[in-house]
Amino acid sequence: MGIHHVALATRDVEATHAFYTGPMGFRLAKVEVAKAGDDGFAKHLFYDTGDDGMIAFWDIHDPSLPAGWSPAIADGLGLPRWSNHIAFDAHSAEELETHLTRWRAHGLFCWQIDHGWCRSIYVNDPNDIMVEFCLTTRKLTDADAGEAEELLRNPKPPIGKTPAVEAYPAKTGA
Repeated sequence: MGIHHVALATRDVEATHAFYTGPMGFRLAKVEVAKAGDDGFAKHLFYDTGDDGMIAFWDIHDPSLPAGWSPAIADGLGLPRWSNHIAFDAHSAEELETHLTRWRAHGLFCWQIDHGWCRSIYVNDPNDIMVEFCLTTRKLTDADAGEAEELLRNPKPPIGKTPAVEAYPAKTGA
């Protein structure tokens, strides 16, 4: 069963729209407008991510919301940014490279990690939400599932090898 959409809030709808239609390459597919609070409204923006999936953002205009709220789904909660993130599927090495090239052309700081069974590229969106494109590079086996069960149950699991990180600094003047 696939996910229809993931919905998050944004504090800067223009920057969010520019990021998801530009560097991410998604298409704005639908906007719904709803009442928010007693005196406000909210726009619910849906972006087509391909493969029948979407990501959505709430642009909330509600005077009863607390000032200074953060849309960041990880560090907004005091967690490391990498802990809560959104990963989109890349279907081939060429597609992953296309996404990385587009991010770099937009002057974004991004990085790439080969996890051994998948390869991922990462960037932070305007809401300080980490987004990822991930390419599965080998089929997971029954042995992987068995190891996963063992690690899940182990109260002191062995620390795995830290993968190498390739960083691509943001271009200045982009």
